[in-house]
Amino acid sequence: GLFVTDYFTRTPRKLSPFRSFASIELFHFHIPEDTVIAVWNLITFKEQGGTFGDQCPDRSITVYFRSGAPSVINPLHTHFPRDTAVPGSFALTLTWTLPNRTTGVFNVTSPLPGDWFLAAHLPKDEGKISVKGLYEECQYLFQPQLIVQRLVNIAVLYPGYVTEQSMAPHNRSCLYKVFVPSYTSRVLVEVLRCRGAEGCPLWLRVRAKAPPLHNSTALDCREHAPCQLALDLPFWQHWYYVLVEKHPGVPGTVFFQVTVQLTDCSRTSLARPPFLPSSASMNMPHSFGSVGRLALGDSPSPASPNGTKHPVPIPTASPAGERCWPVRPTLRNELDTFSVHFYIFFGPNVSVPPDRPAVFVINLLPVLDSGGVLNLELRLNVSSLRGENVTVFGCLNHEVPLTSGDNASVTCETDSLAGFLLSVNATASLSRLRIPYPQTGSWYLSLRSLCATEHGFEPCTNVTAEVYLRAYLSPCINDCGIYGQCKLLRTNNYLYAACECKAGWNGWGCTDNAEAFSYGFQLLSTLLLCLSNVMFVPPVAIAVRSHYLLEAAVYIFTMFFSTFYHACDQPGIVVFCIMEYDVLQFCDFLGSLMSVWVTVIAMARLQPVVKQASAGRGHVLYLLGAMLLSMALQMDRHGLWNLLGPSLFALGIMAVAWTARTIRRRHCYPPTWKRWAFYLCPGALIAAAAVLLYAFVETEENYFYIHSIWHLLIAGSVGFLLPPRAKPSGRLGPLPRRKGCGYQLCVNEQEELGLVDPAVASINSICTS
Repeated sequence: GLFVTDYFTRTPRKLSPFRSFASIELFHFHIPEDTVIAVWNLITFKEQGGTFGDQCPDRSITVYFRSGAPSVINPLHTHFPRDTAVPGSFALTLTWTLPNRTTGVFNVTSPLPGDWFLAAHLPKDEGKISVKGLYEECQYLFQPQLIVQRLVNIAVLYPGYVTEQSMAPHNRSCLYKVFVPSYTSRVLVEVLRCRGAEGCPLWLRVRAKAPPLHNSTALDCREHAPCQLALDLPFWQHWYYVLVEKHPGVPGTVFFQVTVQLTDCSRTSLARPPFLPSSASMNMPHSFGSVGRLALGDSPSPASPNGTKHPVPIPTASPAGERCWPVRPTLRNELDTFSVHFYIFFGPNVSVPPDRPAVFVINLLPVLDSGGVLNLELRLNVSSLRGENVTVFGCLNHEVPLTSGDNASVTCETDSLAGFLLSVNATASLSRLRIPYPQTGSWYLSLRSLCATEHGFEPCTNVTAEVYLRAYLSPCINDCGIYGQCKLLRTNNYLYAACECKAGWNGWGCTDNAEAFSYGFQLLSTLLLCLSNVMFVPPVAIAVRSHYLLEAAVYIFTMFFSTFYHACDQPGIVVFCIMEYDVLQFCDFLGSLMSVWVTVIAMARLQPVVKQASAGRGHVLYLLGAMLLSMALQMDRHGLWNLLGPSLFALGIMAVAWTARTIRRRHCYPPTWKRWAFYLCPGALIAAAAVLLYAFVETEENYFYIHSIWHLLIAGSVGFLLPPRAKPSGRLGPLPRRKGCGYQLCVNEQEELGLVDPAVASINSICTS
C-alpha cells in the first residue's frame, strides 16, 4: 500500500521533581487512523544559567504513555482511595548518554488511533527550600517528537458482499477494514474459495480500531475449513481491520474471496442486511423498561457498491438467546469544569427485573471529560427484595455493553473485553466505583439481579430489585479531602485536575497517611512559628526607651503580621486566618524588609538635614524605602534582591556616614571598643547566622523549627544593632546668637561619638557661626 508520514512536535518544557500529579509535565498528541507505526523521539537536555549544564548531575527521567486519557501514575507507591480503579499505562526511564543531552526512542506498532498522552517528571527531591536567585539552578528540559506512518486507501469491506483478491508471489498480505455500527453482537469474517500451490496457505487476523498485530485474534486457514473467524461483542462505532497474510515461503499466486457478516442483536438469528441502517444511526432508544427489539422495516436490496462483487447471502445462526436489550440514555447536566451529573429519565431509582438486564449509557465527550474522575454509586433498596437473597451485579464496560447468554454469569470480562464489576445485596447495600482519568466515549452499565442458592447464582423469580443509581464526573476524588487541594491544570488547550496534598498526606486523593503529621505535631509547629515572633518584644522595648518610635512601630507591625501569617500558612488543620492569605503574606514580607531597612538607617545616624525634612520632620529615607520595597514585593515576592537590594543600599548609606565621621574626626567610628565588642560584632554574627540558616539549611521537613530559629535570631540581632540615643541630663537654655549673616551649627559630641551611656561624656554644645 501507499504510506504517508506525518511529523508532530511539542515545545520543550522544564521538568520538576515529583511531588504529586500537579508537578508533572503532560503532553497531548493525536494519532490518525490507519497508522501502522508511531515513533516517539524523546529529547532531554540540561541548562544552567542560559548555557548547557555540563556540570549538572544526571537525574533519571520517567515518561508514561497512555492512549485515550492521561496516565494514572504512582511513582511513590502510595495507597489509592477505596473503590478506585487504576487504569494501566506504560512507563519508560531515560538514562543519560551525553553530559548535557540524551535521546530516547519509543515505538508502537499499529497504535490505537485518537488521543495519546505523555507524562514526564524527575525523581522526588529532598525538599530543600532554596532562595530564588541565590545560584543558578540546573534545569532539565524535555521535548517529545512524534513520527507516524499510516496507510492510505485501505480497501473497505461491505457486510454481506464478497471481495475477490489475488495475492501475487511478491506480496505478503492484504489489509481490509469494515465498520461495525452499534447494536452489533457478532462479527464473522470468512475466507472463501481459497486456492494456491499448497491448498489455502493463509492466516486470517482481525483486530479492532487498528491494524492487527502478531498477537491479535488469528486463524490458520490450512487447519480450518471453512476458514471463519467470529468475534462476539465487538466494539460499537469502530473500524475492524482484517489482515489476510500468506505463510512464508509459499510460491505462486493465491486466489481467495473475503466476506464479512454482521449480526444485528435487534434481529435475532439474522445477519444484518447489506447497507441497512443500524439502530445507532437512528438514535432512537427503546421504550423505558420494556423488553423489545428494534423493528427494522423491510427494504429493497441496494445496488452493489463500486469495487465489490454481487452480494451473496450467507445465513448465519446466532447463538441461542443472543439479543440486545434496550439501552436507556442519560441526561448530561454540566455544572462546572469536570463537574457533570448524568441523570436517568424517570430515575434515579432503577428497577432491575429478574428476567433481563437494565442497560444504561454514559457518554463522555472527547478530550474534555478525560481529565476528571468518573464516579458511580449503587445503593440497593433492601425493602424491595421481599426477603429474597438477591444480589444485583453491575458491569461497567467501555464502548459496548456486556450481554451474555448465561444468566448466572457474574463476570464482566471476556477474551476481548474488560470491565468493572459492582455488586450490592442486603448485607452490603452500597457500592462505589471511581475511575480517574477515564477514556472518553460511551460507557455502558448493565445491571442484573441474581439469587444466591446452594449451587451458586441463579436467575430470580418474580423479584424486581430497586437500585438507586448515581453517576457523575468530578475534578478530583472527594475534592482531595481536608488535607489536599484540587487544582485545575492546563497544558496548551487540554485541561485536567489533580490533587496537591499537604501535612505529610499523600496519594491520589490525599488519603495515604503513612507520613502524615499528627495533630500534636501540627499544633507544635504552628505555636513555634507564631510564638517565636515574641522575640521582637525586647527590640521594641529598646527602641521605645531610646526614642526610636518609628522603628518600634515597624517592629510591632512585623511581629503582628508574621505571627498571623504563619498561623494562616500552616499545611494542616491547625490554621487561623484573620485576613486573606495574600494580604498576610505581603505584610509579613514588607515588615521583614522594613525592619532591616529602618535598623540600618538608624545605625547610620544621619544628620537631621539629610534624615528629616525641615518642614514636616518626616523621615524621607524611611518613606522612600517603604515605597520602593512595596514596589519590589509586588514585582517578585520571593526574589533574592528584594532582601539584598535594600539591605546593601542601607549598608552603603551607613558605611558612607561612618566613613565621613571617621575621616572628619580622624578616629574609628564608633570610637569605643565596648560598642564593637558587646553590640556590633555579636549583632552582626547573629544576623549572619540567621541568613545562613535561611538560605542553606531550611528544608520542608525542618521548616517549622529552622524558621522559628530565624525569627529568634533576626529579632535578637536587632536588639544588639539598634544604636542608643543620647539624652542630655538637663535642658540647655538658648544660646546667644551673634549678630550678622550666617548659620549656627550645634553639634552634640555624645551623639557624634556614638557612646552607649550618656554619663560617659559630658554634654558640650559647641556653636560656631
